[in-house]
Amino acid sequence: MRQEIAQADITVVGGGLAGVNAAIAAARLGRTVALVQNRPVLGGNSSSEVRVWVCGATAHGTQRYARETGIMGELFVENQFRNIEGNPYLWDLTLLEAVRAEPNIRLYLNTDVHEVEADGDERDRTIRSLTGWMMGSERRIRFESLFYLDCTGDGLIGFLAGAKHRIGREAQHEFNESWAPLVPDDITLGSTLLFYTKDAGRPVRFVPPSFAVDIAKTTIPVRRIIRSGDNGCAYWWIEWGGELDTVHDNERIRDELWAVIYGIWDFIKNSGKFDADRMTLEWVGSIPGKREYRRFVGDYVLNQNDILEQHPFEDRVAFGGWSIDLHPPQGVYAKESGSKHLYPDGVYHIPFRSLYSVNVNNMLMAGRDISASHVAFGTTRVMATCAVIGEAAGTGAALCAIKGVSPRELHRRHLRELQQTLLRQDASVIGIRNEDEADAARHADVAASGTLRVLAAEQADEAYSLTSDIGFIVPVDPRLDGIELLVNAADDAVLQVEAWSTGRLENYVPFRLEASSEASVKRGERQWVALPLAWSPDTAQNAFIVVKANDRLSVHLSNRPLTGVLTFKDGGEPPVPSSLEEKQVDQPLVRWRSHPFERKTVCFRLAGETNAFLPSKVADGYHRPYGGPHLWSSEADPSETPQWLELAWPQPIAVGSVHLTFNDDVNEDLINLHHHRTPFEAIPELVKDYRVEAWLNDGWETVAECRNNHKRKRVHSLGAKIETNRLRVVVAATNGCPRAEIVEVRVYECKREKPLG
Repeated sequence: MRQEIAQADITVVGGGLAGVNAAIAAARLGRTVALVQNRPVLGGNSSSEVRVWVCGATAHGTQRYARETGIMGELFVENQFRNIEGNPYLWDLTLLEAVRAEPNIRLYLNTDVHEVEADGDERDRTIRSLTGWMMGSERRIRFESLFYLDCTGDGLIGFLAGAKHRIGREAQHEFNESWAPLVPDDITLGSTLLFYTKDAGRPVRFVPPSFAVDIAKTTIPVRRIIRSGDNGCAYWWIEWGGELDTVHDNERIRDELWAVIYGIWDFIKNSGKFDADRMTLEWVGSIPGKREYRRFVGDYVLNQNDILEQHPFEDRVAFGGWSIDLHPPQGVYAKESGSKHLYPDGVYHIPFRSLYSVNVNNMLMAGRDISASHVAFGTTRVMATCAVIGEAAGTGAALCAIKGVSPRELHRRHLRELQQTLLRQDASVIGIRNEDEADAARHADVAASGTLRVLAAEQADEAYSLTSDIGFIVPVDPRLDGIELLVNAADDAVLQVEAWSTGRLENYVPFRLEASSEASVKRGERQWVALPLAWSPDTAQNAFIVVKANDRLSVHLSNRPLTGVLTFKDGGEPPVPSSLEEKQVDQPLVRWRSHPFERKTVCFRLAGETNAFLPSKVADGYHRPYGGPHLWSSEADPSETPQWLELAWPQPIAVGSVHLTFNDDVNEDLINLHHHRTPFEAIPELVKDYRVEAWLNDGWETVAECRNNHKRKRVHSLGAKIETNRLRVVVAATNGCPRAEIVEVRVYECKREKPLG
């Protein structure tokens, strides 16, 4: 047996998206990282071995402007560019290349960690080492680090280290959670196996195995949707094992899931109810995708009320947006719906105190094993949310290693630096402003070649009948003076509109009525109708404009999306499942649906000029939409005339690096596999060709340049010291947008870039 010792600043166990993001985050901050994964590929449940698509805060377009940024955002955008068809093997490759691109990461695949050396009493324990076995290579490896991240999902490392944890459902009274049971129990969400099918081009028969379930004798065909041609996560409901131990009964659960899959396929192929003569099985999973097991206890336990109230934790380091999504314990055999969902009005926040152990002083956790109640876990468990939690935990671990402090001490003494580090890395944090003293852009005067000041969508591509209320978001900066709509009237009618505030700046639902107006419309087509709407909020924010239903009227839609503007349809409020034994819950987020209007805009004209896209927005401290777009947008098309953004200082500075963040439309719901197909490889709003120029020797000189860009964030380290009092970014082309759009510019002087202690 080959014995080895692997030493690193940080050991991350678990190569799912939480572990991958944690490892990359720590490595980018200069720490050495051992990333240990017990499978031959990275990605966990999203890998080609399991093939669950990566869900996150967008909730498949239900949440607005909610796609993750930071490392998870990079992976989404890169996979879209490389893998537009959602090939699971190319997704594996995207993850592998992202890890291999970091020289500070040493990757250990096929390595199962099953021994932990820890000491101390139950209130204060310290992990000294982990030991794993590399399958196929017969290598026994001891991992020694300052800090350890349990990203295993099942929480094995923390369990072996003596970390406090929970399994199952808490009682309702513990956190005052309406969705919790009255009495605590050990029930968890079950596991799932998936399958793929394909058209073989000729008749193919199927002889079911002896163990296949005869699903015609179960409630499955009655309670679940079965269609020929569906595959993969369309069958997410093939779930079982929630009433068992999802770890120790893993083999039994897998066997039952196989029996169900082959039973479903037998039903599709041989019942005569489907057109499936030429269909055949292409792939059947063999590793159950687990949803839930141990959840560690941190200094704070996230709960249902935090999610629904969108509690703005002082120590927030990540966000989520998926619904609280709980499943019946009986899984596929349940007589009720396969899932029930409850949404907050917008994205919610995740505190750092939920990402480190309450009693193991050098262990952090990320993924589905964070410190959360069972109900709150119903939303934090989805993989893109696990990933942004991983980036936050990995960043925290790196700062702990740099400063020689525990995670708890980091929270107490260095919280601001942790959050500012995350913001500098473009991580998924909402509502916290860039306050990095080393960022010279914060003190620059910003100008541009031109700015979008008149907000309007005038190109009409189709008419849409007002058979129900519709709504659209517009930025109000500094005030709302009125609006015009392009309308068809089948007969004389009255057009009614309302302006609503959205409540929180991260929300995109009508919250409080601020103004209303109406206008008489004569019979006719393509009429611009003016409606006075007066609202002057205390701070720049969005208005939710509601156009009231009138079946004699139609509005026009433009197929040219406009940054900062989203359109919705009032679809009515679906009832909460009666099994919850509670009254119907109003869910505005679900009621107002954007799906009919993806990348479409109501034809409108906003009265007056807007300040929403001023050049100064690139240095206002926000790198995501938050009460407005928070970006500069040019008025002209850079493909016709290059557009530029200039930063100037009273005195020359020694520029070392320039950070550029471009608009990748975080409202666009990207997916890694096959849930839906996004039709473009590069996000159209992204800047494609640009250069960075410095004012040197009484003229502009190019100091950095990029062509064919498809990434959101670019960092240009300029090498030799450049002393200048003027910098500008010149945009020559985008990936399809008729405007140049830049979210953030940061400028760091030589040797001043932080935060490394």
